Amino acid sequence: MAISKKALEYHERMFPGYVSDFLRTDPEFIERFDNFAFDEVVNEEGQQLDDKTRFICILAVLIGSSSVDEFRGMAKAALNFDVTPVEIKEIVYQAVDYLGIGRVFPFLKAVNEVLESLGYELPLEGQATTTMENRVEKGEEAQVAIFGEHMKGFAQSGPAEIRHINRWLAGNCFGDFYTRTGLDYRQRELITFCFLYAQGGCEPQLSAHTAANMRLGNDKAFLIRVISNCIPFMGYPRTLNALRIINEEDAKLK
Repeated sequence: MAISKKALEYHERMFPGYVSDFLRTDPEFIERFDNFAFDEVVNEEGQQLDDKTRFICILAVLIGSSSVDEFRGMAKAALNFDVTPVEIKEIVYQAVDYLGIGRVFPFLKAVNEVLESLGYELPLEGQATTTMENRVEKGEEAQVAIFGEHMKGFAQSGPAEIRHINRWLAGNCFGDFYTRTGLDYRQRELITFCFLYAQGGCEPQLSAHTAANMRLGNDKAFLIRVISNCIPFMGYPRTLNALRIINEEDAKLK
C-alpha cells in the first residue's frame, strides 16, 4: 500500500514542501491516515465541503477538543485554503464563551505564534462593532436574528437569581463576539456547533445551536457533511452523538 496521488496532492496544498517525520517512524499509520483524511474523506461523493468551510470547521473542532498541537499545524494549512488571519482569530475569540479561557488560552498563544512566524503583524485590524453601552442591546438583536423573535427581552428575563446570566449571555456572548465582523452569523453558528459537539457533554446546548444552524440555512445535509469531514480530527463517538442530534432537530422541522 502507498499514499494515494490525491492524498499526496492535498497534503502538498496544506503544507507545501513539508515531509513529515512520521513517514519514517510510523509509515503504516501515516499511509492509512493520509489516505483516509486527505483522499477518501475529502473526495467522498455527496459529502464534500468547499475547502475554506472545511478548514473553518476543522479549526473549531480542534479547539473544542483541546487539540492545540494539531491546531498549530492546521492553522497554517487553513491559510493556504483562503481562511484569513482575521477569521482564524475570530474562531479562537468566540471559543472562549463556549469553552472558557482556561481551555482557549493555549490557542490564543498558538495562533499568535503561527501568524507572527509567517510574517503577519499583530494586532490585526479590529473587528468590534459594539460598545460597553450598547453591547446588551446589540447582543439581543443578534439573538433574535439567530434564534427568532422569542428572544426579545431575553436579557431581562428569568428568575431574579439567574437574570444576570441571561444578561451576560446577551451582552458578553452575543454582544461582545457574535456582533464582530470577520465572520457572519451563519459562520458563527457553524463554529459554535463545532465547539459544542467536539467538547461533548453539552447536548442541550448542541440541540439549540443545531436548530439555530438549520434556521440560518445550515441544513441537515450540510451539517452531516461538516461532521463527516471532521471525523479524522474528531473521531467517531462524538460525531455519532452529533449525528443523533442533527436527526432529532431535523425531525422537528417536518
